[in-house]
Amino acid sequence: MTNPQQDLKLRPRKLGHLVLMVRDIHASVKFYTEVMGLQVSDWISDQMVFLRAGEDHHDLALSQLSDRASPDFNDLPRYSRPGLEHFSYLVDDLAEMERAAQVLQAHGVEIVRGIGKHGPGENLFLVFKDPDGNNVELYCEMTQIDAGKPHEAKVWERNIDSFDQWHFERFVVPPPQAVVDAKKGGKGKP
Repeated sequence: MTNPQQDLKLRPRKLGHLVLMVRDIHASVKFYTEVMGLQVSDWISDQMVFLRAGEDHHDLALSQLSDRASPDFNDLPRYSRPGLEHFSYLVDDLAEMERAAQVLQAHGVEIVRGIGKHGPGENLFLVFKDPDGNNVELYCEMTQIDAGKPHEAKVWERNIDSFDQWHFERFVVPPPQAVVDAKKGGKGKP
C-alpha cells in the first residue's frame, strides 16, 4: 500500500557534489589538488573542472567566473561573485528522477534545467530552486572511479554533449537559450 504523503516528497539518498564559482580556476585547482589532495576527473575547456576525493566522478566542481558580458555555452547561470552555484542529492535512478520532477511541479517549485545527462561524469541531472533561490540538483548514475576502473582525465569541448548528451529530449522545462541557439546554428559554441 502506498503512502500518499510520501508520494509528494522527494527521496534523496545522500548529499552529493557541490559546484563552486571561482575567480581563478587554475589557482583553485592547484589548491584543491596540492593542498586538499583531490584528483582531477575531467575538464570542460578551461572553464570548468571536476574533482574527486572518493569514487564518485566528482564531489566538487569548479566553474570559472567570466569577465565577459555575453553568455557562455554552459549549464550554469552567469555569476559575478565566487561561491556556491549548486549542491546536489543522489536519487536512485531515472524513474525516481522523473517522479521527482512531477513532485516538484505539483508543489509549484521552479525547475531550472533537466532532466538531462551530462558529459563529464555521465550523471543524469535535474536542477530546481529552493525558497531562497539556491540551485539544488538531483542526480543519479554518476561514473564511479576506483582502482579496478582506472580513469584518465580528459578535456571536453564546451558544446551540447558536455551539457546534455540527450540534447534536451527529456527536459521538463525549456533549455537555456544560449544552448538552443548554438544547437540550431549547428555550432559547438555560441
